Amino acid sequence: MKKFTLSVLFCLIISSILTVYGQTIPREELIFLTSEWKGERFPDGRPRISDDLIRRARNLSLEDAWQIMNNEGYSNQFEGNWKMVRDDLPIIGRAVTATFMPSRPDIEKNIKERGWKNGFVGNTNSWPISVLQKDDVYVADCFGKIKGGTMIGDMLATSIYTKTGTGVIFDAAARDLTDISEIKGFNAYVRDFHPSFLVEVVLTGLNTPTRIGEAIVLPGDLVISDKEGVLFIPAHLAEMVIATAEFMSARADFSKAMLKEGRYSSGQVDSQWTDDIKEHFLRWLKETKSETQMTRKQLDEFMSKRTW
Repeated sequence: MKKFTLSVLFCLIISSILTVYGQTIPREELIFLTSEWKGERFPDGRPRISDDLIRRARNLSLEDAWQIMNNEGYSNQFEGNWKMVRDDLPIIGRAVTATFMPSRPDIEKNIKERGWKNGFVGNTNSWPISVLQKDDVYVADCFGKIKGGTMIGDMLATSIYTKTGTGVIFDAAARDLTDISEIKGFNAYVRDFHPSFLVEVVLTGLNTPTRIGEAIVLPGDLVISDKEGVLFIPAHLAEMVIATAEFMSARADFSKAMLKEGRYSSGQVDSQWTDDIKEHFLRWLKETKSETQMTRKQLDEFMSKRTW
């Protein structure tokens, strides 16, 4: 029992070391940068959006989520122009961020020596993979490099999917497309595919703020994607965006149903609702056993925001 306890303690210590040296900013700085988030956090300070919100986010419309965030002043969260392994499999999860830069001998030497000393193995492109957890999305900026910028092949893709059950967002390339395509459930949003190996780049930031094209991404952001592109939702906005988007979707379904029945006119459903329509909508949610359920107070708040 004593040996078992010591073994567990040793593993926890090593895990803590890897967390500390797996990022280039202190935990306190990461908490400061994401201070709007008031919920649970991972040991390194990364916001931990709940599993339930991750589940609900799988039904989000990217357009609705973008509109809601844009109305809140978050206009630099979307990036498009991707190539994908599959265009029918969205990537949903919590962002683990990495920033790569062109290699420079002195910097690469120092970063690798420190990392190897503290438990990391191999090249720096594998280090972010070692910290991934279930429902994480590996988001990396490698300055759009294609030739020599292949962040993963089939081996690393398999490792990533085994850990996360999701995929990757790379402002860079990937290789082994044929083999990666055989990993059921895995997807990758990349700038292109190329047969070359990754060369002349070094990891300079892990779980730090990074840039993906025109979008800014922080560790713990909610990642959602579709054929159009990828949206990064700040953790503290995730619940509001999801709830509002759910209302928008339910409102659209209700309006269509009422128009088909001839119950209300398009003018009635497209403008501020009367009390009678609001009460009818709440009854309709229960009758149809919609996953979206709300109180009259919540409905009034949604309607007053005019985010739909």
